[in-house]
Amino acid sequence: MTIVYFDCFAGASGDMLLAALLDAGASLEAVQAELDKLPVDGYSIKTKRVKKKGLEALDLTVEVREKELPHRHFRDIRHMLAESSLTPAVRERSLAVFTRLALAEGKVHGHSPETVHFHEVGAVDAIVDIVGIAAALEALGATEVHASPLHVGSGFVQCAHGLLPVPAPATMALLQGLPVYSRGLEAELLTPTGAAVLATLATFGPLPAMTVLNTGYGAGKRDLPIPNLLRVITGSREQAGAALETIVQLEANIDDLNPEIYGYVLDRLFAAGALDAYLVPLQMKKSRPGTLLCALTLPEKEAAVLDVLFRETSTLGVRRTIAEKLTLPRRHVTVSTPFGPARVKVAAWQNEEINAAPEYQDCLLLASKSGASLKEVYAAVSAAYHLQKMLPQEPTGA
Repeated sequence: MTIVYFDCFAGASGDMLLAALLDAGASLEAVQAELDKLPVDGYSIKTKRVKKKGLEALDLTVEVREKELPHRHFRDIRHMLAESSLTPAVRERSLAVFTRLALAEGKVHGHSPETVHFHEVGAVDAIVDIVGIAAALEALGATEVHASPLHVGSGFVQCAHGLLPVPAPATMALLQGLPVYSRGLEAELLTPTGAAVLATLATFGPLPAMTVLNTGYGAGKRDLPIPNLLRVITGSREQAGAALETIVQLEANIDDLNPEIYGYVLDRLFAAGALDAYLVPLQMKKSRPGTLLCALTLPEKEAAVLDVLFRETSTLGVRRTIAEKLTLPRRHVTVSTPFGPARVKVAAWQNEEINAAPEYQDCLLLASKSGASLKEVYAAVSAAYHLQKMLPQEPTGA
């Protein structure tokens, strides 16, 4: 499991994000191979090593040979991505970023997302940046993307619509619900493309626990009083033979919901992507009996799980805790029993198999077919696994 963390102490732009990922080890050839699948030409990616305040970084520029960049509608870009042969992960990430941009631009200018003109954002360089970032994340094998609070800058910036305040209105629309700050630097540190990529793909917070694998720096074009750099840190989420991942724990104390509804709520939570959900009896204020409803979820599924909690229960508030979950590697082993074949889930710790559990659905099916009790089938599957484990293994290979 590979985690990517964007440290945005000097903001972020599309060029800086892509440059940092390349500097951290993403293959430019792999990125270009994905970009070549798009019906976009007339550009080239130029990179060079530069220094910002004594720190070496990669500077990236998308050089466009067209004299006039086309103004694309969102529907044009969506169709281009949907009809391309990009890998599914690259296509989905790219489309998600452009969709978020369309919603932000539409909100600012009073248009529906379908008819939004992207101006600079829809130009060739931004398409290359966004799809290139998605391709670089795939090249690094990123399974999680995180980011620090965003340094946005201050002052004014010249855009297609004239002189606008920093953050630009489209950028500001993208920042809703995200942690931002400004240290008084009069410069646009966070561009719409950078904001859209991070708002769409990243979970925001401090540097998560990981084993650092590599670091990369992407350079901004201007010289600032601080190093105009975006730092990316890549790392591994494995610890002591177990995978370490960040999860969100959502809890609510409820004392006024019809008990018949709880089973339905749990089903809806699992359908929304909850990793686990459970109920605990409580004694609440005024001696009223109540229920603690808890749901565990990955950060990217949090919004859907919250939607179920608020729509399907009577709670007026939810406690939110960020936690880390250690997960043992596991595999399935199929064993033969007098009732038929069944799978056993086997978990390992420090390269030693320590837990084995018959799969419930397999045992239920065998019990239903044979007429035997479920506990008999469970016992037979467990015995078959332990017997198979004791037998000498056949040699593999020549």
